[in-house]
Amino acid sequence: MSQHSYDYDLLVVGGGPGGYVAAIRAAQLGLKVGLVERENLGGVCLNWGCIPKKALMVNAEVLETLHQAKEFGFTFENLQVDYRSALKRSLQVVGRQTKGVAFLMRKNKIDVLEGHGVFQDPHTLRVTPGPINPEASERTVTADKFIVATGARARDLPGVTVDGERIMQYRHAIRLEQPPASLVIIGAGPIGMEFAHIFQVYGAQVTVVEMMDQILPLEDPEVAQEVHKAFRKNKVKLLTSARTESIQAGEEGVTVTVATQEGSQTIQAERALIAIGITPNTEKVGLEAAGVQLDERGFVPVDEVMRTNVPHIFAVGDCTGKMALAHVASAQGIVAAETMAGVETTPFPEERYIFMPRCVYCKPEVASFGMTEAQAKEAGYEINVGKFPFMPNGKAQAMGVRVGFVKIIADARYGEILGAHLVGPDVTELLPELTLAQMMELTPAEIARNVHAHPTLSEVIMEAAHAVEGHPIHM
Repeated sequence: MSQHSYDYDLLVVGGGPGGYVAAIRAAQLGLKVGLVERENLGGVCLNWGCIPKKALMVNAEVLETLHQAKEFGFTFENLQVDYRSALKRSLQVVGRQTKGVAFLMRKNKIDVLEGHGVFQDPHTLRVTPGPINPEASERTVTADKFIVATGARARDLPGVTVDGERIMQYRHAIRLEQPPASLVIIGAGPIGMEFAHIFQVYGAQVTVVEMMDQILPLEDPEVAQEVHKAFRKNKVKLLTSARTESIQAGEEGVTVTVATQEGSQTIQAERALIAIGITPNTEKVGLEAAGVQLDERGFVPVDEVMRTNVPHIFAVGDCTGKMALAHVASAQGIVAAETMAGVETTPFPEERYIFMPRCVYCKPEVASFGMTEAQAKEAGYEINVGKFPFMPNGKAQAMGVRVGFVKIIADARYGEILGAHLVGPDVTELLPELTLAQMMELTPAEIARNVHAHPTLSEVIMEAAHAVEGHPIHM
């Protein structure tokens, strides 16, 4: 380490999935580590995003099964639904997880400094009391190296005032004590579609407004179409190629004006939820005092080992603008920590990001990585595509599932996997076989020859791999 006597070898600013994982890995490699967190350990993902939302999703799944009970031979009357219990359960899950992260900090001898960290110069951070512990004392700490992991927050819709009641962001929606009777969601990305699913199952009339020409705009068009059909069947109204012009909050609810190809539409609802992307938390951290440059959108540019333009300051997670996913932040955190400690790592060149797994936990679930067919052709590949539906699969039939498919895209010349797009039951759990295969340069022919247990949903991956080779068995 450096000749200077700093308080820490490494200070991590932000305790989300990027920051706390980086802190643990650095501590494992012998660095003296401090972590500064202004709210709760685990960040947005654990406290406000992925984890509480998945807990609510499971409640919605149980309720949906009860709605379909007749199909499984159950009949009952007087079903009582208590959304408050679902919320309470989600908060209990969050509580257990945050305690787990705090335990890992202690186990790895990482000092957790509660408060808001602001750079005073390239090696000094002032920590002022944060919203969770306003009584904490202010202090100044120094470090040889830093990781900026300050994350991001929901992006506002220009000209719209979010009041947390009538007009919400995800932080308000995840803590609602009752599902709204009616809801307009602006944005049909993963957050918008997941909330649409939860509240629809609990009886809300949901309308989703999306500016692009398909819901889930980053997904394969066939996958998006499959989800579109399922949502429409569940009476969710989906408006694509539609621009939100205004949201007005009143005593009784909201009025949303939307420009569609058929003309202007006005939608009345109890509440509105804005889910149109993120803004980085980089403006109140004193990065200019540290000499760290931002791009025009406020994100922190990093190289393939997460280094900023200042050699001893790294950045990971949502604030880098690379890919706003918890697992990507954690992977970046490990790379940054290993680089600082001088051990061998697996860098993140720009082309690696497209092969990161992407998941949407609505129903049907969506899981994907790599290129779509259009992107592969655009990149100049000659491709083979294998697609197999869940419908003929024995396990899917036993589960009462009739929708979805697995699609694998491979380079026709070498058999290299270029992408995979899954929609259907538990596909988020099926994806790792394919991402591992791609990383280890296995081909669909080898996946097809790998014996998959029967009856399992994973057989659909094997069949899709056979289909790439031109000979699916059960089709």
